[in-house]
Amino acid sequence: MRTTRLRTVHPVLWAGWAALAAGAVLCVIGWYGVSGERFAERQLPYLASCTVPGAALIVAGAVLLAHGRGALAAARVEELYGLLVAAEPDDSERGTSPSAAPLAVSGRLLMVPGGTLWHRADCPLVAGKAEAVPVDAGLVRGGDLSPCPICEPAEADD
Repeated sequence: MRTTRLRTVHPVLWAGWAALAAGAVLCVIGWYGVSGERFAERQLPYLASCTVPGAALIVAGAVLLAHGRGALAAARVEELYGLLVAAEPDDSERGTSPSAAPLAVSGRLLMVPGGTLWHRADCPLVAGKAEAVPVDAGLVRGGDLSPCPICEPAEADD
């Protein structure tokens, strides 16, 4: 994946550098030609044939370099994302990984006044919060509170 993207990005970078170099050479030639002429009528051909196209090539080269660097950065971000997504454990490793263990197992249920979720007491979202109070069963039955998606308290626990 990376090599194919880099193969498409490198020609853009080379073209940008080539356009910058050609533009700089044309601007130098135009300046040299203008500096040798005393009258404005004789300087205009150098401006029209060398300096203006040289400046346009410099701008085009800068745009190509910016685009190439942006595409290179995007390719690197996508490669890192691919590595992150590919790091998912297979089925044999899932049983031994620490993420397979339940996050919260306490039977005591808490809620935060004004909140919309109810939690197990050892849920990381309410653990150590002084404002957490025991769940009001009427709010749970009325549908005002939803179970926390992190600790996933069972409906039978209330």
